[in-house]
Amino acid sequence: MGGEEQIPWRGPGPGRPDLAIPPARMPLRSRGQTRKRWRYVGFYGEQVMLCAARAQVGPLGQCFWALWDREDDRSYANTRLRPGSDEVRMEDELIEIEARGLRARLELGDSAPIETICPSGSGWGWTRKRAGVPIRGTIETPEKRWELNGYGVDDQSAGYQRRRTSWHWSAGVGRATDGRPVAWNLVEGINDPPTNSERAIWVGGEPSEPDPVSFMGLDAVEFPGGTKLDFIPGSERVRDDNFLLFRSSYRHRFGEFRGSLDGVELAEGLGVMEQHDAVW
Repeated sequence: MGGEEQIPWRGPGPGRPDLAIPPARMPLRSRGQTRKRWRYVGFYGEQVMLCAARAQVGPLGQCFWALWDREDDRSYANTRLRPGSDEVRMEDELIEIEARGLRARLELGDSAPIETICPSGSGWGWTRKRAGVPIRGTIETPEKRWELNGYGVDDQSAGYQRRRTSWHWSAGVGRATDGRPVAWNLVEGINDPPTNSERAIWVGGEPSEPDPVSFMGLDAVEFPGGTKLDFIPGSERVRDDNFLLFRSSYRHRFGEFRGSLDGVELAEGLGVMEQHDAVW
């Protein structure tokens, strides 16, 4: 299959490589690597934070969600390992959760995406990221109900990444000290070549690509110029799975951010820090 000589590629724009990536059909295996697909949507607000995801590695699938009630400092989460489970439903711009103890409906608005295709071992990874996405909707637990009108992120990814992949990821939304809305998607370890990576900072709704960043565990992200984005954790989701052929260690933390986005000083920032080590 041709197209490898065109990556890494970043769009949207012309010259999109002709590879097995969405919306094209993706075989279960390619170049000795297993197909991976996932979508993660997160809402980050002053009162509540919520994420929902669906993921598939080869024939195995799962869906999960996590909720942090910031006012009462209470956390809820659930994972379903059945591939056909509809506890989390994702149809284009509509996200719904129907679970014991939680009902949610999120409607995503328009925002500028970035799309990348990057090499990974003998395969490649595709992703389409949006941060600063307008989100409206409702969340209900047995104790509370929230009406949502804020911002979040939408991560759609697929590919044939190398068998052992480890990465750190951060995404969030906020406001700069000069009042402009900001959002970000920062990563180390996956889709992160020096250029044409999935790294992106949105200022006033327009994305740009920063140089490679360094993660200080789940505590901070440092930019090449020495500026730093510090993280104050609030709620954590931890999951370790061992399916023999497929193994995963996952850490996901909601929280607040302080500092600078590559020179853009934050007045406020909310979002997520993640660490994932996968053999898939």
